[in-house]
Amino acid sequence: MTSRNKKLAKFAIAVALLLGLPAFTVAQMGGSGDELQQKLMAMKQAAAANKQRLKQYQWVETSQITLKGEQKPEKVYQCSYGPNGQIQKIPMGAQPQQQQRGGLRGRIVEKKTEEMKDYMQQVQSLLALYVPPNAELMQQAFQKKNVSLDKSMGSSGVQLMFSNYAKQGDQMTIGFDPATKKITTVNVNTYMDNPQDAVTLSVQMASLPDGTNYAQQTVLNATQKQIQVTTTSTNFAKLQ
Repeated sequence: MTSRNKKLAKFAIAVALLLGLPAFTVAQMGGSGDELQQKLMAMKQAAAANKQRLKQYQWVETSQITLKGEQKPEKVYQCSYGPNGQIQKIPMGAQPQQQQRGGLRGRIVEKKTEEMKDYMQQVQSLLALYVPPNAELMQQAFQKKNVSLDKSMGSSGVQLMFSNYAKQGDQMTIGFDPATKKITTVNVNTYMDNPQDAVTLSVQMASLPDGTNYAQQTVLNATQKQIQVTTTSTNFAKLQ
């Protein structure tokens, strides 16, 4: 393995650990040496500690949907991790009421609404392959030499770019700050069944005063359906 490939492999492994990916990814992507293993273990412990710190918080999530240029009423939730390790969302304030329509027009609106819900569920299923990144897909991309390292960001960090990651022609880019050992951004460019049905996702990370890392804002765009969903997390407070 060349010096460049060794550096790329180490960086890919570090990102995998920071994202909480399974430990077998380390061995399969070429990790070796006592010193490297010690560093990787330290990173893995840091990632596990960050996840545990985040579970100590509750926060407010605001979701804003824009459909064909028209903003829909925003939805606000109180969020926290439940006993099963999954995020629980409790609606806050008055939730928008769906207007009921009768007759043929009402049935058409209802059908379109259900179709849109089904479409968005498919979008979420697709994006689940990318966020959090899939260990097996990352490994396959690395083995096929579909991973590149961009250091053009200078002191602000580097980018690890995966192409043909889950689909032919897609791309996932992870921004990483080596100084803090934290992921700063995740950007996905992919598509549904048809490449013309493009879907993008932009995730901006941030840190709380105690150093806990979290997804501050995500922006999802489904261009063919003219849908944009912006989700913002704010008002973090430790649970009593």
